[in-house]
Amino acid sequence: MLDLYFSTATVLGAVLIALWAISILIGRVSFIDAFWGVGFVVVAWTAASEAAELGPIQMVVLALVTLWGLRLGLYLLRRFLRDGEDSRYVRMTKGKDGVSRHIFTLWFVFGLQGLLMLAISAPLISAMAQPSASLDTFAYAGIGLWTVGAFFEWVGDLQLSKFKADPASEGKVLDTGLWAWTRHPNYFGDTCVWWGIWLVGHDLTVIFAPALMTFLLMKWSGVPLLEKGLKKRRPGYEDYIMRTSSFFPRPPRP
Repeated sequence: MLDLYFSTATVLGAVLIALWAISILIGRVSFIDAFWGVGFVVVAWTAASEAAELGPIQMVVLALVTLWGLRLGLYLLRRFLRDGEDSRYVRMTKGKDGVSRHIFTLWFVFGLQGLLMLAISAPLISAMAQPSASLDTFAYAGIGLWTVGAFFEWVGDLQLSKFKADPASEGKVLDTGLWAWTRHPNYFGDTCVWWGIWLVGHDLTVIFAPALMTFLLMKWSGVPLLEKGLKKRRPGYEDYIMRTSSFFPRPPRP
């Protein structure tokens, strides 16, 4: 499996360096968010091209990660083209200019994202390294969990896009649809997607990957970072917090 890691790391690194060069030319970096999903597709197909054979397990993993990654990449690219540079990256690079800014973004934006991608991609690479085998109960459970996650993530993003596109929503809090059951249906869905992908191959040696994704979304770059800004920008968000689950869906409190 180490040879697959080396191949995917080489390809992923080359793509990220190319994207970093583009960021220097256009003076913006937050388009890298659109590569988050696509990067896993690159990893999966690079590993598949090096795999000895592709059986049912491998084909299912390829299909699931490709559907998830391309949809997410297109969604985030459209958001970048519509809204421009994300305020998180503006704050991150504040006070840095010229060469120092480019070196900083190389290591702490593009480089860090690449390292996280490789770590979270472990179930993809593991699946490609496995001998061809038929789908079992774990695999079908994984497909089911992925489907639940895709529903929450895709429908949640669609509802959020429609909400933001309505001028009457300015300054308000989205608390209908899936957003009435969880404050972050897209993050919850993302977590289910990655646990589902892991379940398809169910290699215990790489269970750290979906656990890492869950930690990132719940405790680091997902919920805490996003809500820190929303509490300041959205009147009524504190009330929304009181009646709505942070992550796992449940009926809203009165």
